[in-house]
Amino acid sequence: MPRINKTVVLALLIATSSVFLLFQLYYYRQYISKNGLHVFGGQGSMSGSDAQRHLIKRFLGLVHKYSLPVFLVDAVSLDLLSQDALLLKESKLKEPHCLFLCTHREFTTFALLGNLWKYDANLIEAAEERGMEILEIRGKDPRLVSMDDLAGNDIPLHFLFKKGGRLVHLVVLYERSGKYLWHGPLRLKPSMDRKFAPFRKLDFGRHAGAYNRPELALTMVDGLDVRIPRNFSYFLKEHSQARFLECPFREARAFYQLYPDDLSPEAMDFRMKAKSLLHLAAKTLYELGVPFWLSSGTCLGWFRQCSIIPYSKDVDLGIWIKDYRHDITQAFQKAGLPLKHKFGKVEDSLELSFQGSDVKLDIFFFYDEGETVWNGGTQAKSGKKFKYVFPRFQLCWTELLELKVRVPCQTLDYVQANYGPDWNVPVKAWDWKSSPPNVQENGVWPVREWDEVIQVY
Repeated sequence: MPRINKTVVLALLIATSSVFLLFQLYYYRQYISKNGLHVFGGQGSMSGSDAQRHLIKRFLGLVHKYSLPVFLVDAVSLDLLSQDALLLKESKLKEPHCLFLCTHREFTTFALLGNLWKYDANLIEAAEERGMEILEIRGKDPRLVSMDDLAGNDIPLHFLFKKGGRLVHLVVLYERSGKYLWHGPLRLKPSMDRKFAPFRKLDFGRHAGAYNRPELALTMVDGLDVRIPRNFSYFLKEHSQARFLECPFREARAFYQLYPDDLSPEAMDFRMKAKSLLHLAAKTLYELGVPFWLSSGTCLGWFRQCSIIPYSKDVDLGIWIKDYRHDITQAFQKAGLPLKHKFGKVEDSLELSFQGSDVKLDIFFFYDEGETVWNGGTQAKSGKKFKYVFPRFQLCWTELLELKVRVPCQTLDYVQANYGPDWNVPVKAWDWKSSPPNVQENGVWPVREWDEVIQVY
């Protein structure tokens, strides 16, 4: 077998390597022209986390220039912050790593305090000068909507800043009369580009939302100065339960056209006292950390006429029995509301009633029974038990009488269960034992338990 010339072999290897190298260079140039420059290694990648950080840095520069009161509300970023304070310290190093602001998603969310900001059209022009595309979503200002004026004015609700396929979502939070922050839903107009952002994935905008005003802290996150909620764990909990329902003013206006409002001195006096009682009850339960919602006639009044029903003579609240606390009665008595009656027990049909200034506060405790939930009622003179059954529901925020309160999200189902298909027709002759379509007889309390389950003061 002839000996192979080493020089020939070496030449072939060099030629093959050169062809391969030229092919790599050609492919790399083609890839660059299509996808942009990528820098690999310790400095990160402009196509991934660094691209997002680069956009956020430009966005925060814009925020600083226009003195925008902005803070971080991104659910994933705040969750990472709450999980690992050690990484937060590492993110403050001179050579920052994008550990929190750059997540597995292509967007990061900030909020703007709308009441501390004056709209400036130059903001959009400045963003475009920095190489960002911007989409502004506007909607009706609910603070100006009423039964006298259903039109309202358009206000900015959301801004989306985009560069290189990455996004910053800026949610505008406005202060409402109930001293809470509100953001509107994100609704695209027909002419808007539905591919501009992954709208279905955004943390904010599927529904309107309501939040308590957070205390903010300025810190360094991923080498950038960012304001965050000081108690970001609490903010995240709020975010998971933030859905807000606006009072149906249009339907309420139609109701009052059929049934004019009672503006008598007695009705006005009741509304004033009911408002005071509702605010006091809410303050007491908030301090206890007990969530509640508008129930029975109070819920009907909000849903049907955006107000208190003047002939109802009481305020009705609902509480899940799992949230019951043994110091609830003591807390209300300390607030100046003596116990009027206590029916039932924690295990079954508990109901508390407190006496306000000529207005009674009724608290009904609700029990979970699989596909349905229910609250109980007791007739004091006979010991008879009653059960009011509702379809399952979630809770949403709303505003009533300048107070942020909860109502069942599925309000129509809730109201129809309690008042039937004619709930929109006022009924002044109401028997709590037989009028509700969802009432069921539920036995009789044993006489030996009456001292415990029937307490009238």
